[in-house]
Amino acid sequence: MDRDWLTKFRTKSAMTHDDVASMVGVSRQYYGMIESGVRNPSVELAKRIAKILKFNWTLFFVDEGNELLLDESVNKEVI
Repeated sequence: MDRDWLTKFRTKSAMTHDDVASMVGVSRQYYGMIESGVRNPSVELAKRIAKILKFNWTLFFVDEGNELLLDESVNKEVI
């Protein structure tokens, strides 16, 4: 379950795994596992990542099939 959408938000922000990981307080390896879908973040961690990368944190908990929520125009506001 790759989180390609998360990779897109990170690269759009010109950040590396290490950049995001250090800003949210986790290891680079753990952040990489979240991005690749191996691990799921807690709600609090999801909110911290979303705030930095500027997307709606609930995307971490949405079913794959809901493309509307993955639309960048829908996710401009950070909750």
